[in-house]
Amino acid sequence: MKLPDPPILVISDRSQSRRPILMVAKAVFAGGCRWFSLREKDLPAAERRTLLAALVALGHRYGAVVTAHEDVDAVVAVGGDGVHLPGSSDPHAARMRAPRALIGASAHSATEAAAQLGAGADYVTISPVFLTASKPGYGPAIGLDGLAKAAAAALGPVLALGGITAQNAGLCRSAGAAGIAVMGEVMRAADPRATVTNLIRAFAANIAG
Repeated sequence: MKLPDPPILVISDRSQSRRPILMVAKAVFAGGCRWFSLREKDLPAAERRTLLAALVALGHRYGAVVTAHEDVDAVVAVGGDGVHLPGSSDPHAARMRAPRALIGASAHSATEAAAQLGAGADYVTISPVFLTASKPGYGPAIGLDGLAKAAAAALGPVLALGGITAQNAGLCRSAGAAGIAVMGEVMRAADPRATVTNLIRAFAANIAG
């Protein structure tokens, strides 16, 4: 399945956000983002599903793809566009439950990325590419060399995740990333709309060049 355009995935984290998740999503959609995933794994299931339904309705007004982390049942129930799975999950099983969904998976090495894509994921996130304040101590960072190795070994799109900014987004593209995924960079931003716009421009400028 084709990635959203632009291939910039914003992942929610209300613990870092300066404003409610719906407000952040509206700002990033207004800034040109067309892909948002609800993470918030600690929310009660019913509350999380309600929030996902609101995000899906909002996203579809902008022509955006709205996904959720792990909760395939919620995605199916509210008409979400896809699901992002942990590295230990089975993309094929998720596909059976949501045949038209965009299905992604987390990976932390070239081997994991290739395995998830080979198992039927539409894309993988590879992380952490750089050290990240969102998950301090999570790593070690694989760097651009690790990203390039994963992209070269992959059987599909690889998204760079972890410490991605407008300053290094183009470097990720040069290393072979099909897109980028960001969480804290947008969640902590005073102006999420401008932050997303800058990320999109940085990635697109590298493509054009």
